[in-house]
Amino acid sequence: MRSIWKGSLAFGLVNVPVKVYSATESHDIRFHQVHAKDGGRIKYDRVCTECGESVPYPEIDKAYDDDGTRVVLTDEDFEKLPAAEKHEIPVLQFVPTEQIDPMLFEKSYYLEPDSSSPKAYALLAATLEHSDRTALVHFTLRQRTRLAALRNRDGLLVLQTLLWPDEVRAAEFPVLDDVQAPTSKELAMAETLVESMSEDFDPDEFTDEYQVELRALIDDALARGGEKVFQAPETTAEGEDAEVLDLVAALQRSVDAAGGTRATGDEDGSAERRAPAAKASGRKSPAKKTPAKKSASKSTSARKAQADKPAAKKSAARKRA
Repeated sequence: MRSIWKGSLAFGLVNVPVKVYSATESHDIRFHQVHAKDGGRIKYDRVCTECGESVPYPEIDKAYDDDGTRVVLTDEDFEKLPAAEKHEIPVLQFVPTEQIDPMLFEKSYYLEPDSSSPKAYALLAATLEHSDRTALVHFTLRQRTRLAALRNRDGLLVLQTLLWPDEVRAAEFPVLDDVQAPTSKELAMAETLVESMSEDFDPDEFTDEYQVELRALIDDALARGGEKVFQAPETTAEGEDAEVLDLVAALQRSVDAAGGTRATGDEDGSAERRAPAAKASGRKSPAKKTPAKKSASKSTSARKAQADKPAAKKSAARKRA
């Protein structure tokens, strides 16, 4: 698991160094768009609707449409906007845990102590548990400041980003306005049914049957072969796939081309270890691609030089003859 953020928690006058990790990941199988005829990957081109020309990414800006008027904002405009400290998670206040509506929860992150003495981290976690309070904090990630809840989970600090109040839609269903309240007999029978089906919650008892069957369907198709199974060519640098490029696969190819040597500048070899692990989990790895390409280039040049030596010797022998 790779950290995505590094900074500190500002808890009063106490700073708690932490690393942030994504606490969840999707197990859904991802698909690519292909040509049904030959299985070729579908590319897309960014084309301007005004001039019809392809537009390179550096020339693309963001715009907002308002009643037929379009305003374009550049990177310089966004830099003027206020943003919280990018390397600090300030605690704003502590609130009773039951007062936070679960509907507001968005994404969860683990916080790991980033200090040789995690005493302050343990103190904050224990305080939240004993007080039955949740800390409201500001968390800035990818240039966006979010409101988040910080809570204790079995001694570990967990940060959960929250939706802003205006992002939750109001539920207005007139059909419920005149509904009759249930009778005491109906309520008693319903409560009896609930009691007969009551158990302790164990998430491991539940399975995503759709994903299981989908995986079996794919495995069966691979085993049978036929006209629906194609040999997937390596992705080239020309154009972009309709989906996000698999950076982990590109990194693995660079490592293989370099003979499995460790990337330059990675003293402990962590980049090499991260690549297979990230590939197995389906996550992207931010490994250093440039040094690997240089190594691959050197390796290719060396092989080419060795291949040219016999030809040079034959040429010299013909001249002497």
